[in-house]
This record gives sequence, structure tokens and C-alpha cells, in this order.
Amino acid sequence: MISWMQKNNKFLVWTIWIATISFIGTGASMGLSGGGVKAGTVAKVGEVEISQTRLNMVYSSIYNQYNEAMQGTLDDKKAKELGLVQQAFKRLETQAKILNYSNEVGIIVSDEEVLAKIQGIRSFQQEGIFSQEIYDAYLRSQRVKAKVFEETLRVELTIEKTIALLTTEGLALEIEAISAAMNVSDKLAYKVLTEADLYFKVEDAKVKSFWEMQKENFMTKQMYDLSIVWTDSKIIEATENEVKSYYDTNSFSYTNSEGKQLSFKEAKEQVRTDLKLKKTKKTAQKAYIAFKKGKLTQSEKITLPMGDLKLTSDVWNALKEKNVGDILKPKVVGNMYATIKIENIVLPKVKTYDAAKGEVTVLYATQAKKEALLALAEETLKAFDEKNATISDFVKLEENVNLKLLNNQESLQFLQKLFTSTKEKGIISVAEKIIVYNILEQKLSPVDTNEAESVNETVNTLKKHTFESNLIKMLDKKYPTETYMGGLTN
Repeated sequence: MISWMQKNNKFLVWTIWIATISFIGTGASMGLSGGGVKAGTVAKVGEVEISQTRLNMVYSSIYNQYNEAMQGTLDDKKAKELGLVQQAFKRLETQAKILNYSNEVGIIVSDEEVLAKIQGIRSFQQEGIFSQEIYDAYLRSQRVKAKVFEETLRVELTIEKTIALLTTEGLALEIEAISAAMNVSDKLAYKVLTEADLYFKVEDAKVKSFWEMQKENFMTKQMYDLSIVWTDSKIIEATENEVKSYYDTNSFSYTNSEGKQLSFKEAKEQVRTDLKLKKTKKTAQKAYIAFKKGKLTQSEKITLPMGDLKLTSDVWNALKEKNVGDILKPKVVGNMYATIKIENIVLPKVKTYDAAKGEVTVLYATQAKKEALLALAEETLKAFDEKNATISDFVKLEENVNLKLLNNQESLQFLQKLFTSTKEKGIISVAEKIIVYNILEQKLSPVDTNEAESVNETVNTLKKHTFESNLIKMLDKKYPTETYMGGLTN
């Protein structure tokens, strides 16, 4: 009985991890092609072409998201390791397949629907009313023509309409099955193992051997000798009226972490800084020309490692593409513009063992402890003794359970893995801990009528996810992809 119910706990994967596929991207639109492949096209999916410009824009969007999450430490090498180009192309490929299907079944988005979408975007509104002036200013700031932007929205709305066709309500039998799976509860015997249970000693010979096998991963940073001309914006005046006018024109650019537009009062200081930088730009450009002609000397000479926080990620991204002797056009750094000349570049090299020993030791110890802890867990499982284990009450995934020796978050993660496993006894890793468990007893709890709405939502989401997944599988066969450049797929 336990074995059968544990195997059927796989339904709980759906109740926890279901995620609707995101089909909507950003940037210029994709359109149906009319014959031959246009210049600048990187791929063709069915009858839809994907342009290099479109790929660049989506890649830039994904890059910025990752870079923000990584607190500005993302670089081109890491982006390549993460496969951001492939992610961007996969997103566009999926959109293109759906657009092919939308066209085939005759889904149309009218001009009125596009207009309503634009007018409903809060960033284009002033006091809740659409502002043509703000909309036009946004297009100018992004260097996007209204026709291109509106066609992008038309594509998004077309995809939304297509996906909406998949919405369907759950049937009584489906709701009953998921409800039953959600009400499975287990009584457990378990042991929580941590590094404190280990006897571990770092041996220098093993650390050195660890370094020898992967010393290419321990490199010095690329160093830059730079001459910088700073152009400060602090001395520039900006009147209250100028600041207010600048905000009114660019209000869509000032939002909080939740994407909500900031009021003038909330954004005022940032607006003032941006306006003063804008006023300083021409002076910085003149300084760049004078510096390039040798008529102006640098404000500072400095040597920095790649990615140093004295400069911005935007500056470092530009410097990576330049050579010794090149001069970078003015870039914003804080409240100033920096015009930068590369005097010399010292390339990375493998660190000596002594230089790398500190970080190598940390990595070795982390890996060795994990391996030792896993080995201990396997030994514990073989000789599992319930008398020396912690015994739980009957637990359900949906309940706020705090298991002994685990905090709330660890308990939740453990139960998520437990209720998606088919094993009556086993090993589950949670953060820095490993739990060795044995299911003693299992039962079905009565269905709570108060859960009906939650169950219905789960079933509906599950069906939508399943239909979407099957749709993509069908479209994969129906609309083949032709790529015209390398590196787009894994």
C-alpha cells in the first residue's frame, strides 16, 4: 500500500512546480516571410523569420535580467557558460512556432485592440489617462518607430489569444484524483546529518592534488592600465522647472522595484542627476576629442582588474571589446563621464599554488565534505535503526510543518522532494543537510471542502500546462527550424 501511494505521489509535482510557459518577449516584431530569406535573418521557423536585431534585443533583455540578479558581476564568458544566446533563441523559436499556428488558424488582432493595449500601459499614462507626449518620448528614447513598437504588441496579443484557446475547466474525475493526491500524509522515521557529524581534516597533499587537476580554473584577473579624463556634472545647474519638465517627458523611466511608476517627489533627485548628466554630455564629448588629439591630459592614471567596481559593468563591457591604445567614448560613471584610454592590458595567467591555495582549500573542503557526508548517509541508510531516529506525526505537503532538527524552509524543501519520490526509504539533500528517511505508515486524509477552490485552480493550471506542452511538441514537428548561423542551439 505504501509503495503504491508513494509512487502516485508524483501528482504532487504538478501541484507545486507547475509553471505556465512564457511566450511573450520584448523588442522588434517577427513577421511572416514572403519567399526568400531577408538579409540579417538568423533563422526561419516555418514561415516566420527571426532577425539578428530581434535576437540581439531579446539576448540583451535576458543578459540584463541575469546581470541584475548577479549584482552586476555577469560577463560575456559567464553568459556563454549559462547559454544566454541559446535561451534567447529558444524563446524566439517558441514564439515563431505559435505565430505560424496563429496565422494558420486565422487569429487576427485588430488595430483597435493594439491601441487599447498601448493606452492601457501605465507607463504611458499621466494621472490615469494615456499621454501621447509620454508615448512619443518613450519611442524616441528607445529609438523605435511607432509602427515597429505597435507591431510588436500585435505579435504579443496574437500569441496571448492563441494560448487563451487552451483554457479549459477541470472535470470531476480530474479534480477528485488531484484532491486525493494532495491529501496523502506520511509518518516518518528520519535522521538529519550535517557536517558536524563528520570527522574531517584538510590535508595539504590532497588540496594540492585537487589544484593540479583543475588549476586552469584559478587564474589571475585581467588587468588594465588606464588613463581617465573625468567630466563632472555636479557643477551644472538644473532649475526646478527644468527638472519637472524632464520628469514629465521621461516619467516612464522612473519606477520602483515592483515596476510601479514613481511620483515626481519620489524620483526628483534621480531626475536631477540624470538631467545634469544630459547637460554635461556635450562637454564630455569635447573633452574626448581634445584628449584624443593630445590637447588634454588625463585626470587620473590607474590600474584595475577586470570588473572592478570603480567603473560600471557598461564600461567594462565596452573595454573588453577594445585594444591597447584605444580610447573609449564618454561613459557615465556615478555623477560623471569617464573618457578612458587603454594604456596596457595584462592577460590572465594560471596562479601559482601558493597564490591560489586559499580559494582552492575552500573549494576542496566544500566538495570533500559533501562527498563524505553523502557517504555517511549511505552507510546510515544501510543500517537504518528506527530506535535511534526521530519519528514524525503524519505530515502533508500542504500543511505548515516544522519537522524537528529542520527549520520551516528546510522542512518544506524536504517534504517537496519526499512527496515526489517513489522510494519508501532513501536519502534527500536539503541545503547543507542530508536527511535519511524511512516511511513507516501512509494514509489518505478526508478531503477538506475548503480546499475545493485550490484544487480546482491546480487542476486547471495542470491542464493548461499539459495542453501548452503538447501544443509545442506538435508545433515542433509541424514547423521545422532552419538556422543560418552557428551557436543558436545547444
